[in-house]
Amino acid sequence: MYRKVLVANRGEIAVRVLRACRELGIRTVAIYSEADKDAYHVGFADEAYPVGPAPASQSYLNIAAIIDVASRAEVEAIHPGYGFLSENAHFAAVCRTWGIDFIGPSPEAIEQMGDKARARELMKRSGVPVIPGSEGTVRGYEEALAVAQEIGFPVLIKAAAGGGGRGIRVVRDADELRAALEGAEREAKSSFGSGEVYVEKYLANPRHIEFQVLADKHGHTLSLYERDSSIQRRRQKIIEEAPSPVLTPELRARMSEAAVRAAEAVQYTSAGTIEFLVEDDQFYFIEMNTRIQVEHPVTEMTLGVDIVKEQIRIAAGHALSFRQEDLRTRGWSIEFRVNAEDPDRNYLPSPGTITSVRWPHGLGVRVDEGVTAGSVVQPYYDSLLAKVIVWGADREEALARARRAFAECEIEGVKTTIPLFACATCAPSCATARRDSTSACACGSRRT
Repeated sequence: MYRKVLVANRGEIAVRVLRACRELGIRTVAIYSEADKDAYHVGFADEAYPVGPAPASQSYLNIAAIIDVASRAEVEAIHPGYGFLSENAHFAAVCRTWGIDFIGPSPEAIEQMGDKARARELMKRSGVPVIPGSEGTVRGYEEALAVAQEIGFPVLIKAAAGGGGRGIRVVRDADELRAALEGAEREAKSSFGSGEVYVEKYLANPRHIEFQVLADKHGHTLSLYERDSSIQRRRQKIIEEAPSPVLTPELRARMSEAAVRAAEAVQYTSAGTIEFLVEDDQFYFIEMNTRIQVEHPVTEMTLGVDIVKEQIRIAAGHALSFRQEDLRTRGWSIEFRVNAEDPDRNYLPSPGTITSVRWPHGLGVRVDEGVTAGSVVQPYYDSLLAKVIVWGADREEALARARRAFAECEIEGVKTTIPLFACATCAPSCATARRDSTSACACGSRRT
């Protein structure tokens, strides 16, 4: 096992990884931008180093500075968390060059699955169902039109190197295609450095269901079953649950087998997620996330496994600590992303200083937090403050615990999405009642 690991991230995921390392007896190194010198995650590490003087928004992407810290601190491995450099094949390759283990998949696997058009083709060859669409990227309007007419409108224009809901356009007829294509290409170029896009069939009412996989270096690839991430805002997940309320045992088994086959197709190791769209009893591959996911705790809560610790063990060369037949789902778990956003102002970010915090506790409630009282919510980074995860024997008990948790939870100093969740988990008559920025919900919650 490693003696020392650097965590190349910030916020709640950095804290999550640092805690896992501590349980494994591994010494830890944190990094921070100048703006983050007093950040919550810094205090969880044995050592902490700045990665400036790059602008705060770029500090955690400064590969040269991170490798310099890793070298000076004599770490054996780097855990990238999610976001930032976690799916950067170049960074994984640089770690390899410097003799530092990257706690994640190989650069080759990241590169193969990072290009969504290439990933689609690989999945098709591996027998994993994909949504009808273009054979790779499209080159210009005429080619995009021909694909759209063949598979039928409506279609999606999607960035080949995309993620996070960017570089996507819904096109309902031929008259919209040219403008949508040009817009998607511009956004893809701006967001990902590549303007390449592809076309696929638009599904009107799908469920977004992802399967967690773990694979070691000894030939074992396991499915940790599904999470339902269908509740999204602007194509960003905000609530996730496990198991999915819509999967039959037969469909779950088919999708689980397909997820394992997808990972094996790229000789994958570490934790990864295969994302599918499901409509009726059909499912289609959309992408693979080659990293730990924000929503991994709901899987941990229903299976009783520690995915982050398994990641670390895999990178260190250990075999998985359990077999497929050992995995039995138990109960129901739901995760809520607490963001520093103002629901009354179209979810605009709400930076500032958190003056007080009260997190919920008690049976069946877990909080993965990245801030505390006195923390400064910076405008440079993602607005995620914490994740509140609840567990119950069934979905009804999980929702009851969520209602109790959000009645206890308070954050002052910045606006958050907590009041939204407090109302969303109420009885249907309460959740659909008319509310404004000053009125109390029938459950007693009030937007603050």
